[in-house]
Amino acid sequence: MMMDDELEVTVNGVSYKVRELSDAAQEQVTNLQFVDAQIADLTAKLAVYQTARNAYQSALQLLLPVTKQ
Repeated sequence: MMMDDELEVTVNGVSYKVRELSDAAQEQVTNLQFVDAQIADLTAKLAVYQTARNAYQSALQLLLPVTKQ
């Protein structure tokens, strides 16, 4: 597993150098990095979808007949 020698992970307020952790702990750090990247990707996609939804809704509102309230 290739990791930066200075990479640290903080758990419950305590920082650990990843290179000093056991192989099993390093594997969990890798798993966390993967999941964090996936969450960031999904968050970015969600922002795009929300922006598109807002644009579609605005376009729809312009196409609807005017109603009296």
